[in-house]
Amino acid sequence: MKITITGSLGHIGKPLTKNLIDQGHEVTVISSSPIRSTVIKQMGAIPSIGSLEDVGFLTESFIGADAVFTMVPPNNYFDPNLDLIAYYARLGNNYAKALSGAGIKRAVNLSTIGGHLEKGNGILKGAYHVEQALNTLRPEVAVTHVRPTSFYYNLYGYMESIKSEGAIFANHGTRPIPWVSPFDIARTVAEELTEIDGGTRFRYVVSEELTGDETARILGEALGIPNLSWKIITDDMVSDQLKSIGMNPTIAEGLTEMYAALQTGLLTEHYRKNKPELGKVKLRDFAKELTEVYQNNH
Repeated sequence: MKITITGSLGHIGKPLTKNLIDQGHEVTVISSSPIRSTVIKQMGAIPSIGSLEDVGFLTESFIGADAVFTMVPPNNYFDPNLDLIAYYARLGNNYAKALSGAGIKRAVNLSTIGGHLEKGNGILKGAYHVEQALNTLRPEVAVTHVRPTSFYYNLYGYMESIKSEGAIFANHGTRPIPWVSPFDIARTVAEELTEIDGGTRFRYVVSEELTGDETARILGEALGIPNLSWKIITDDMVSDQLKSIGMNPTIAEGLTEMYAALQTGLLTEHYRKNKPELGKVKLRDFAKELTEVYQNNH
């Protein structure tokens, strides 16, 4: 199969590209960075360098593909001028136009848990807008929204408080947190991309479910901090902390609302009704990676 993927060689793109190439598929990787060309070629893929803001470029890159993987790359949460939701909506519309213009029949979109919610999900509203834009292509395009849960690597954001206070401070965690590894996401996306006929409308991905206390205990054991604790704080405290380190205030409030929705169960209600099998990568596996980074930086 000829498969085009967006997102360059990031946390998901790199293992996804390797997975597909190992299966014998012809893979084109879209990246905005010319310096990525060499690495993409070394992996055995075809680089397509350009901007996701350019619908013409996207359309040209999609033409001839049997399936396309779409995702909205991370942006700078500390940019005071960034309208994150508008950024998502714009790229979602770009993808819809390019997929239609290129005559693509199969698309797999990286969405998120809570991507079906129009409100109450904080920054995940952006993913909702992308889903809605791509849904307009049905039935001509078989679209599957892959909805991962909370990424393990979000735990890197707590490294400073782990070091200075021996604690992780969050406004969620009494309910089990559905954690996920990019490697499990990549496996799921690869399965969907190669399932040309039909495809499901959505598919959740989760690696392990752990409460905040269970998460802290596993990380503490790996880091050599046996008393590492997970402490629940208020929404206002979370928002104020994020703003104090220079995060865009609107995004800080959106992140706070997102995590609050995880705590209330709003974010996980639909997921629990459609819960998939757990993936292969557990927190103990990720903890080895986090420990190496923690020791090198502290």
